Amino acid sequence: MDSVPRLTSVLTLLLFGLWHVGFTATNYNCDDPLASLLSPMAFSSSSDLAGTHSPAQLNRRVGTGGWSPADSNAQQWLQMDLGNRVEITAVATQGRYGSSDWVTSYSLMFSDTGRNWKQYKQEDSIWTFAGNMNADSVMHHKLLHSVRARFIRFVPLEWNPSGKIGMRVEVYGCSYKSDVADFDGRSSLLYRFNQKLMSTLKDVISLKFKSMQGDGVLFHGEGQRGDHITLELQKGRLALHLNLDDSKPRLSSSPPSATLGSLLDDQHWHSVLIERVGKQVNFTVDKHTQHFRTKGEADALDIDYELSFGGIPVPGKPGTFLKKNFHGCIENLYYNGVNIIDLAKRRKHQIYTVGNVTFSCSEPQIVPITFVNSSSSYLLLPGTPQIDGLSVSFQFRTWNKDGLLLSTELSEGSGTLLLSLEGGTVRLVIQKMTERTAEILTGSSLNDGLWHSVSITARRDRITLTLDNDAASPAQDTTRVQIYSGNSYYFGGCPDNLTDSQCLNPIKAFQGCMRLIFIDNQSKDLISVQQGSLGNFSDLHIDLCSIKDRCLPNYCEHGGGCSQSWTSFSCNCSNTGYSGATCHNSLYEQSCEVYRHQGNTAGFFYIDSDGSGPLGPLQVYCNITEDKIWTSVQHNNTELTRVRGADPEKPYTMALDYGGSMEQLEAMIDGSEHCEQEVAYHCRRSRLLNTPGKASPCSSAWSTVIRSLSIFKCKGMDLGVHIERDSASYYFEKLVHVATFPLAISAPEGFRPAPSEITFAIDVGNGPVELIVHSPSLLNDNQWHYVRAERNLKETSLQVDSLPRMTRETSEEGHFRLQLNSQLFVGGTSSRQKGFLGCIRSLHLNGQKLDLEERAKVTSGVRPGCPGHCSTYGSICHNGGKCVEKYSGYSCDCTNSPYEGPFCKKEVSAVFEAGTSVTYMFQEPYPVTKNISLSSSAIYTDAAPSKENIAFSFVTAQAPSLLLYINSSSQDSLAVLLCRNGSLQVRYQLSKEETHVFNMDAENFANRRLHHLKINREGRELTIQVDQHLRLSYNFSPEVEFRAIRSLTLGKVTEHLGLDSEVAKANIMGFVGCLSSVQYNQVAPLKAALRHATIAPVTVQGTLTESSCGSVVDADVNAVTTVDSSSDPFGKTDEREPLTNAVRSDSAVIGGVIAVVIFIIFSIIGIMTRFLYQHKQSHRTNQMKEKEYPENLDSSFRNDIDLQNTVSECKREYFI
Repeated sequence: MDSVPRLTSVLTLLLFGLWHVGFTATNYNCDDPLASLLSPMAFSSSSDLAGTHSPAQLNRRVGTGGWSPADSNAQQWLQMDLGNRVEITAVATQGRYGSSDWVTSYSLMFSDTGRNWKQYKQEDSIWTFAGNMNADSVMHHKLLHSVRARFIRFVPLEWNPSGKIGMRVEVYGCSYKSDVADFDGRSSLLYRFNQKLMSTLKDVISLKFKSMQGDGVLFHGEGQRGDHITLELQKGRLALHLNLDDSKPRLSSSPPSATLGSLLDDQHWHSVLIERVGKQVNFTVDKHTQHFRTKGEADALDIDYELSFGGIPVPGKPGTFLKKNFHGCIENLYYNGVNIIDLAKRRKHQIYTVGNVTFSCSEPQIVPITFVNSSSSYLLLPGTPQIDGLSVSFQFRTWNKDGLLLSTELSEGSGTLLLSLEGGTVRLVIQKMTERTAEILTGSSLNDGLWHSVSITARRDRITLTLDNDAASPAQDTTRVQIYSGNSYYFGGCPDNLTDSQCLNPIKAFQGCMRLIFIDNQSKDLISVQQGSLGNFSDLHIDLCSIKDRCLPNYCEHGGGCSQSWTSFSCNCSNTGYSGATCHNSLYEQSCEVYRHQGNTAGFFYIDSDGSGPLGPLQVYCNITEDKIWTSVQHNNTELTRVRGADPEKPYTMALDYGGSMEQLEAMIDGSEHCEQEVAYHCRRSRLLNTPGKASPCSSAWSTVIRSLSIFKCKGMDLGVHIERDSASYYFEKLVHVATFPLAISAPEGFRPAPSEITFAIDVGNGPVELIVHSPSLLNDNQWHYVRAERNLKETSLQVDSLPRMTRETSEEGHFRLQLNSQLFVGGTSSRQKGFLGCIRSLHLNGQKLDLEERAKVTSGVRPGCPGHCSTYGSICHNGGKCVEKYSGYSCDCTNSPYEGPFCKKEVSAVFEAGTSVTYMFQEPYPVTKNISLSSSAIYTDAAPSKENIAFSFVTAQAPSLLLYINSSSQDSLAVLLCRNGSLQVRYQLSKEETHVFNMDAENFANRRLHHLKINREGRELTIQVDQHLRLSYNFSPEVEFRAIRSLTLGKVTEHLGLDSEVAKANIMGFVGCLSSVQYNQVAPLKAALRHATIAPVTVQGTLTESSCGSVVDADVNAVTTVDSSSDPFGKTDEREPLTNAVRSDSAVIGGVIAVVIFIIFSIIGIMTRFLYQHKQSHRTNQMKEKEYPENLDSSFRNDIDLQNTVSECKREYFI
């Protein structure tokens, strides 16, 4: 759908919504006092201090001056019967006249019948109204949403501690008229069209309903070609089936298009609104709305003949229905502006009635009760003792897996009966003393919030447990069991003062609702229990079921699964890419830059551009180089695609899948500094890109043309702001004034006022909550610190750096939505006092990045950009690399390091052949990187060094050999060599007379393995370490002095420097092998020879081949790396040649045939040669098996080190 039709649909839906609101809203001047004219009989209460019903209208001064109960406790209430259902918009209260009795807080309840009450809620919480501070002032409250009811009940929660409960009340509103139809489960209304087919592009259907049944069809319509629309209750939820495509399956086999609501079988009114424009549908149940788009090509809904309400009658079979009918009441039923119930009441010809439909709502007098507390709630009801047999039945609903349902001590010593819910299964046990005489287990997942019926019957020797009409009997033989009804039945729990024989409760008490309790076939009046004339109870809500679906709406974000108990819910965040109490925290970083800060190198990563926002993670390739970080998103079609015969009338199109949504790609691009995308065209004899009048780039030969594509504008990264003034603050004028939680703020910060603690304070309507994290170190240390504050429905938390996370459970009474009406201030308050001084960056609110830099540009005292990245990330630069500050982050300067790469971790190594020499002359300073400033050059200017810091790694099979040689202008020298027996020798020649020789002969170091050598001398102290376990220490005499350095040589020394005899012997062949990461103080001679040979004072003689002598990578990994590098998406490699070869298929075939012939000829020659010389090579087999060459050394080097013979053996002075 293009943008214009989509906009039209949205506007039409909006207009329909406004029409509906205007149509159903009652008089806006609905504020008439409703209680002032009521008779005294309209008032009732839990108890009355005067012993009779006391009128309690507002400002009443006669009589008792209002209502006060006999006892002031939490079980008291004042109730009014308003005569008819009215619309209630406000309430007001006073204390009792002339007394110290008033209520300081209260709640409201409503009912249509005086039974089955419903608590008034706001923001999904039971609302507490503020009461009075004295007996005479009036406290007025306008309801956030009006309520339609006949009965209203005031429930005092708190009152004057120096007095008692006392109230005078008023209710404001207006009359309410509606059209109601009552369906008995076997009836329906048929609305028949004037024509055979009703085809609509737009539909609006609205209604209200109430029912005690969890299943039943509310309305249905279908067409012969397959279109249908059906709304039905399924297990207490509303399912909408909508089909506009005749290829779709019928209702019986298709899943619902949308499902909304929960616990809708509570015998309370629920509103439904369905708005459709073409394929766009809004489905609203109560205050929850789901938007969806139907599939298929059609936009019209074609219904044949009629719509049915209350059921789906079978054509030609009167009284027969396709599915279970609706049983309950429907109010104000409108179909596209037509009042269906009004037509039925006036017996219009469009309406046909099936069965018995009445036009007043019959209310079943059913009293539910709620067990509130899992440790102290119980209900005691009397039985009829000594009756032969037992019969108990009731219904229950709960979210808890475990809880006691019923316990009773049977009479005549026949034992104890225990009925419990364990793991969602009902378990019945009849136990006599220590002997278990009967046990029945039945049902599963009964903690689903639905009503379930339970019945226990015992007659003579037969015991039956019936659950939802399914009967079960014990597996044991009960022919000798005789059961007599008990005297006292405890439902839900046990009092604390009873023994186990009187009431047995091995598990926690039941939390949930019960109704329709029968004992010995007699219904129990729970209102009598409430009035104290029957049984006993504790911690119960009588005459209401206060069950709540905590998973509606689902507060588990990003697709997390919600599960619940009676008091809380939990989220399963598996396979979502998020963590936390509500799956709010992303497991992935927001950019490749962050992965670089963590020390990662190039590879595939998931990035979550909006953090905890609605967008999911996207897999990208992070190419982390020394100077830039490229983020590449690959699509699903990188192969050469042939296009034939495309023209402007029929252009060629190709869809590319980047593995994510357009919103994900836009978010990633918004956070980038530079973006580019290219497409390569390979063409011949065609006019490319529709360029009339211009020379076509495609000639008779194959040509490759690369074009840059337009891409979204890159907005760049958030570099933060620097707040310079102590009282500076600024705000976002255009920020939405209502911020909704969950809240997630992530901001590295430095704090001044309280340098060792962070405080997070929040108030959502139930009092302030304050979390404080204390840091063992000061936070105003000019270092970046990470802060994350979050408040969700489960908890409030504060995280600072890696310190322990401070959390506090969220109060259930707290308002979920934070009501704010001011701007967001960052760095200070509106008074601009006690402002923050420092840097803040990467500030995210609910997953959305706030543009601090743009606002800082126009705010005094604040400037964009924050320095100091190296103070936090400098440790990422390894091996002597230096962290360099950049405007958008940092980089590692590897100038003074023998390593390279973005973190100075990539070794620089080379293979030396016989005679290869690398000589570094200590002369003028020189630049060794692209930055040629002297401050960052690798130079060594100390003429007479007081220390040597030498480090390198080597691999060789040759002994003797000379690895490193340093000489001074006064013929002092330092040599590192391998002796004939493979021992390592370090020789200090400090004068012609004084030579210090240090031997490391623990093993043969010419063993084709990688070894690491470190030599450190500072003043007189010398330390030599080989690998990790060989270490030598020595102290020179005070007069030792190593004079000014002239040159450093790796491998063979080619100058005539007067080498002593031992060094000369090792220098005959020089060094044959691999040297890696060579460093002398601040100089990296091997790196200079390989990277900067033209500008560095270094001379290379012989063959020097760059190659890695580190760990050998597995052959399979090398193969994969080769494949990946051939299609590297980041470099600018010209791929025209291989792609051009791909289209030159004829030449490729001919070349392939020639190559096969040549290969066969050479194979024959090779086989003959191998046969002739096989016996000459046999004596070398054992020697070759003993050698362990690094796999990455080339074959010429391996041959060279095998042909070398040892020439001399060095003398030994110092040994380890």
